[in-house]
Amino acid sequence: MQEATSSQDTAAAASVPRHWAQIIRARLAGSQPRHAPEDWLVSGRFEPGGYRGAFPREPVPAAVLVPLVERHELTVLFTQRATQLRNHAGQISFPGGRIEVSDGSPQAAALREAREEIGLDERFVSVIGYLPDHVVVTGFRITPVVAFVQPGFELLLARQEVEDTFEVPLSYLFDPANHRLQRRRSSVTGEEMNFHEIPFGGHNIWGATAGMLLTLYRLCATAPLP
Repeated sequence: MQEATSSQDTAAAASVPRHWAQIIRARLAGSQPRHAPEDWLVSGRFEPGGYRGAFPREPVPAAVLVPLVERHELTVLFTQRATQLRNHAGQISFPGGRIEVSDGSPQAAALREAREEIGLDERFVSVIGYLPDHVVVTGFRITPVVAFVQPGFELLLARQEVEDTFEVPLSYLFDPANHRLQRRRSSVTGEEMNFHEIPFGGHNIWGATAGMLLTLYRLCATAPLP
């Protein structure tokens, strides 16, 4: 497994104004889902060897949609999970879930889950690529499916799963000044682990969701200026 974060930041590169939509398209062009264990990323920094006992050998395949809304300023669409859910209750996340046999692919699963959870019509969605799988302590191996979303969509939330939705400017999420590293005790294993957080207003984006965003950030922040 690889770590989803590194001790060295790319803040200097990110300080230069960038056309993120153009860069993201270029960096993810031709990407495919990567399921091999050596490509798995862990959301957070762990002590050497400390994560191995925290993750199952055969995690359940899942997928999320990382929706980048093409407004005047590019934004990211998030969900706040319902408080009664068994896993990650109340947390900030991307729409997604387990890959069912009938889905056939991570992309199909991510689009289906987005439609079921928040009513996002896939006519507004253009999938542009994939990030490496992220493994979480609840036993899932998550494939992030990155997509651009055209404005004009209407959302209908499945209240048993989703409490709310909101958007955050991508420039804010990609600003290293807004990234925090916190040590938390895992509710699953009881171990203390390092997690990245990105606070925004009254929301706290952390865990796997922050890890996926920072994976995308590092991929793009080191790209040559267009």
